[in-house]
Amino acid sequence: MSSAALGKSTLPGDPPGGRRAIAVWSIGVAVYFVAVIFRTSLGVAGLDAADRFHVNASALSTFSILQLLVYAGMQIPVGLLVDRLGTKRVLGIGVVLFTVGQLGFAFSPTYGTALASRALLGCGDAMTFISVLRLGSRWFPARRGPMVAQLAGLVGMAGNLVSTLVLARLLHGIGWTAAFAGSALAGVVVLVLLVLFLKDHPDGHAPDPVPHQGAAYVRRQIAASWREPGTRLGLWVHFTTQFPAMVFLLLWGMPFLVEAQGLSRGTAGELLTLVVLSNMTVGLVYGQIIARHHAARLPLALGTVGATAALWAATLAYPAEHAPMWLLVVLCTVLGACGPASMIGFDFARPANPPERQGTASGITNMGGFVASMTTLFAIGVLLDATGDDYAVAFSSVFVLQALGVTQILRLRKRAARRERERLVASRVETVHVPV
Repeated sequence: MSSAALGKSTLPGDPPGGRRAIAVWSIGVAVYFVAVIFRTSLGVAGLDAADRFHVNASALSTFSILQLLVYAGMQIPVGLLVDRLGTKRVLGIGVVLFTVGQLGFAFSPTYGTALASRALLGCGDAMTFISVLRLGSRWFPARRGPMVAQLAGLVGMAGNLVSTLVLARLLHGIGWTAAFAGSALAGVVVLVLLVLFLKDHPDGHAPDPVPHQGAAYVRRQIAASWREPGTRLGLWVHFTTQFPAMVFLLLWGMPFLVEAQGLSRGTAGELLTLVVLSNMTVGLVYGQIIARHHAARLPLALGTVGATAALWAATLAYPAEHAPMWLLVVLCTVLGACGPASMIGFDFARPANPPERQGTASGITNMGGFVASMTTLFAIGVLLDATGDDYAVAFSSVFVLQALGVTQILRLRKRAARRERERLVASRVETVHVPV
């Protein structure tokens, strides 16, 4: 990734981009990278956690549900904090919280203390992605926003890859406590880098200070962001696209492939890795397409939803006891597009809101996929217990949330497009008629 790729074609008032921007932004995404490793570490340890804490499917899903509940609930407060305190402070708090949470999970002697540790981890994790998006908007030109966001998502998936390949092997090589405690050291490393080198914005591009205006100001920020159809459309795009892959990678993919499809843990791990690799590849493609063709946002999002639904239906309804390997490979490849498609939600929310509301709008948008993931994790756990581990019935809950999300996207798309055109015209008029 060259400085020219992220820093050219700036507009007046745009941040300059360049090598310094890449260096600073890289520290921010390194924090996000570690957060994703910690977030997804349970995905490769789900069966081990069930044995360690002697819990059933519903109780096991509570780990991820609680973590995502905290994450989703923190999104709007984090957006407001980023708008007010800046990226460095919020990221620093996040690193401390998710590192302590991962360390606590390593030494938890009981199910209750392990739950508390995952909640703390979710709180810290919640502070990372919105901060990284804000960091990118402060250091790079606006037209590079879609690509910068997709690259951040790609780095996050690289963290997922570390969980799938490295942490899984450590877990079965050196044991639970050593694997989770050792991984917590990565949090200490990125905290040192953040304190020493991260800066909120380039020189000469400091945002206007946000005065403290109390609860009324907070309510106005949230209400103003929510009133924008683009913010709500972004939330529903994120809601509908992200959760199938998130649920699969975060918890239920390994049990589904091993218990329902009869695969070995090694083969199941390779398929989870395929999801991550597909995500990283598709993210680069989607970022380039959207940067060049803004109108491609909705077709890409809806196309991803349709392909995901079709492959899940084919897999769950396959007439034999186990789906063939080629179908599982195609399913995992298509699931890899869910993460990049969810990033499109931010490309609807970003132009719908002025700079002083970017953190708040991003927080609202980012709630979508995590609320959907939390709901689906819970539904699958309950249905597995109720049906005697019938994965076909349990995973059918995916289609319900997809239908809800698509309905809302279709309802909001015209209003969001009309409002975005109005803002673009107003922006051009203000640029041409510069007051003297």
